[in-house]
Amino acid sequence: MYKKIPVDELQFGKYVAELDRPWTDTPFVFQGFVLSTEEQLATLKRFCKHVYVDPDRDQSDDARMPGGTLRLRGKVNYQELASFQAELPQAHAAYGDMASALDDAMSTVQNGKVIEGPRVRAAVSQLTDSVVRNPDAMTLLTKLRDKGSLNVALESSIYMIVFARFLQLPRDRLELLGLVGLLQNVGMVKLAPGLVEKSAPLTAQEMEIVKTHVQHTVEILSATSGLPDELPGICSLHHERLDGSGYPRGLRKAAAVGLYGGIAGIVDTFTALTSNRSYADQAAPSTALNVLYKGRGSLFEPALVEQFIQCIGVFPVGGVVELNTGEIGIVVAQNPLRRLLPRVMVVKDAQGNPLHPHKLLDLEKAPTAGRDEPYRIRRTLEFDTVRIDPREFFL
Repeated sequence: MYKKIPVDELQFGKYVAELDRPWTDTPFVFQGFVLSTEEQLATLKRFCKHVYVDPDRDQSDDARMPGGTLRLRGKVNYQELASFQAELPQAHAAYGDMASALDDAMSTVQNGKVIEGPRVRAAVSQLTDSVVRNPDAMTLLTKLRDKGSLNVALESSIYMIVFARFLQLPRDRLELLGLVGLLQNVGMVKLAPGLVEKSAPLTAQEMEIVKTHVQHTVEILSATSGLPDELPGICSLHHERLDGSGYPRGLRKAAAVGLYGGIAGIVDTFTALTSNRSYADQAAPSTALNVLYKGRGSLFEPALVEQFIQCIGVFPVGGVVELNTGEIGIVVAQNPLRRLLPRVMVVKDAQGNPLHPHKLLDLEKAPTAGRDEPYRIRRTLEFDTVRIDPREFFL
């Protein structure tokens, strides 16, 4: 339920959900936002006497824990409702529907038309349902896919939902963050293809042009009906950083970037680093997590980075590992309580020959490899070490 507050009593971090006048009578580009700048407050004072805030989206000081860190975790206790094997076919269907909806959305924007918001939202809802039942199935599926530009957006959406589930946020927030991950870079379609795909380092002038994709995104989403009102505002935050070095507004501190902006920035960085890029090599997940860890406190909320690392795990789903037997496997599911003992699908024998059928090992149950020696992971390998058709995994 919204709470009415005089503008003179507003605090930074409050989520402004409604005004005392139509949004179109004000300069605000999007409807609903976290109050984070003096400019926003001055504009509100100029146009409004009071506003309506949403306590459930509050990111002000009273929504923070002692020490000033964001209150990261929700109270929803999600249970695994299906095994990853049982969920894979449903995840596969949801992924396909989402890929189709995203492809159509991008084509629509390129043709100067408005995105079909309800279709995209329904597809993300289906994706969220799958992640709620079992997050590993969808994560595995996206890691086995080719990493085209559309699939990077899909991967960002999936990781946003998976991370929000890990943080025990409410179901509607999972869907919202899934939409953020999917659409936060939609403004890129407004840039020249040669600029986006350039393999050489961008010049300072070119970088300034690339930064305009955030405003393009806000404009596109603000003109799209059938999507959450707060979506454009949250999508404008994924390049902001705690030290003010981000863009487009150079926001400082966690209260300004907010929980959802912090999640978006971390996931966007992780998926960018672990994807094929024209200007840089694809990084291993461990390398990407190390980049995030080094940026904690300066670029990213420290506790949020640590939570994301716990969510991804030492051996991420979809990662390729070598076992102590010399066999090669793919991590197909996490062990929530014992992250060093995931479930592994063995796909090659010690001589490098493909195994058919694949062998599934649950390392928590200490399966033996012979002579009473339990299986264990010797080391992680690059993702390109083996290429597996997703259809081989029970599809």
